[in-house]
Amino acid sequence: MSSSNVVQLPTDQEVEEAKLSSRTLSKYADADRVQLSIKGSNNESDELVLPGHALQLLLDVLSEMSRGNAISIMPIHAELSTQDAANILNVSRPFLVGLLEKGDIDFHKVGTHRRVLAKDVIEYKQQIDAERMTALDKLTEESQKLGMGYE
Repeated sequence: MSSSNVVQLPTDQEVEEAKLSSRTLSKYADADRVQLSIKGSNNESDELVLPGHALQLLLDVLSEMSRGNAISIMPIHAELSTQDAANILNVSRPFLVGLLEKGDIDFHKVGTHRRVLAKDVIEYKQQIDAERMTALDKLTEESQKLGMGYE
C-alpha cells in the first residue's frame, strides 16, 4: 500500500457487470472449489479451477465493485508505512506512532522509518473492535436493567 497508488473507481459498466457476475457466482459460494470456463475479449478461452476461498474473495471484490467502491488487495505480510497503517485504523499518524511506541502494535525500523506488518495492524483492529463490542454489550445490558432501553 502506498500513497502513490491511484484509486480507480469502477465505471458504470463495470458496476453492472460486477452485479451480474456476483449474482451468478454467489450460487457457488459454499463450494469447496469451482470450475470456470473463461473467454476473453480476444476470444481466447480457458478452463480453470478456483479453490472455495478464492471464489469467496472474488465475490467480495465483485460485491464492493457492484456498489461502486474501489478495491485494494494487500498481502497479510505486507510492510506498511505509519501513514498507511494509520489510514487502515482511521487514526492520525501521530496517534499511531504513539501506539507503536507504547508497544501496542509491533514495528521495526528501516533506516529512520517505522514499518508495520499489515497482519499486526489487522490483529490490533480486530482486538480493539472486539473490546468496543464488549463495552457496548455491557452498556446495553446496564441500560436495559435500568429501564432505559426500548421495551
